[in-house]
Amino acid sequence: MEQLSIAQGALSPKQRMQMSYRRALSNYRLRHGLARVSWVTWSILLVTVALWCWTAYQTALLSGAQGWQAVLQNIVNNAIEIQNRDNDALATVLVKYGAKENDLIQQGQYWRFVTPIFLHANALHVGLNMLNFFVLGIFLERLVGHLRFLLIYIVTGVVSIIASYIFSPQEVSVGASGAIFGLVGAYSIFVLVHRNAFPRGGIPALLWLVVIIAINLGLGFAITNVDNYAHIGGLVSGFLLGWFFMPVYQFSQTNVLIDKHSLRRRWLLASLTIVGVVVLAYIAVLYTGR
Repeated sequence: MEQLSIAQGALSPKQRMQMSYRRALSNYRLRHGLARVSWVTWSILLVTVALWCWTAYQTALLSGAQGWQAVLQNIVNNAIEIQNRDNDALATVLVKYGAKENDLIQQGQYWRFVTPIFLHANALHVGLNMLNFFVLGIFLERLVGHLRFLLIYIVTGVVSIIASYIFSPQEVSVGASGAIFGLVGAYSIFVLVHRNAFPRGGIPALLWLVVIIAINLGLGFAITNVDNYAHIGGLVSGFLLGWFFMPVYQFSQTNVLIDKHSLRRRWLLASLTIVGVVVLAYIAVLYTGR
């Protein structure tokens, strides 16, 4: 924590918000060693890509590919759009390794509320998602810290799968896009809260985020086989988590600048959030199982 000699009363609300914003952006520089590296982002990225490589390999084998050249050719052929003859093979493999499939969840395979976040259909799918995740993740993990970043990513990802489970019950769904929308939603709240730290009251920054969100949701509605309910679920839950967990620095009674939303101060709320998501999933299973 940073000791400040400036008197609290000498700062206007705008100056306080600017100070909170600057401290949030620079706080990672106070860490040392591995704590300064965005290792959660790197870990999720590597695990997700490794799982895609394995499922792509298994799909190629199930499609009849024999030998590495045939496997690679199958992956290249399906890199952008899955060919009709490989759709069944891909669905079979993804369901085997944890895709969201309502009937199996209702049979007690509740881990399928989590595993779809780490699975992807083809090279374009995993490439676009992981590029967005990497760029956003490196920045946000530095901003909020490792555990809060992981909390936001996993919780919003699970909520996105719950939304898909409720509103797209017939679809077999995979992908990290719901969790990525969650990160965007959380960052949007950070910008909203710190809007006075941005030029022109943060209006241009907020409008830019609105445009980005609208374009991505619009593409989701326009393109077939995109689970936009998952995107909306992740985005809305990201807004909620951002309001309670994104950094907001304020002066303590000892004139020290502290993050009032740190997990050290909000561990109970974080625990209740996890319990709440579990209860939400349970209610969803009861509701759709009727």
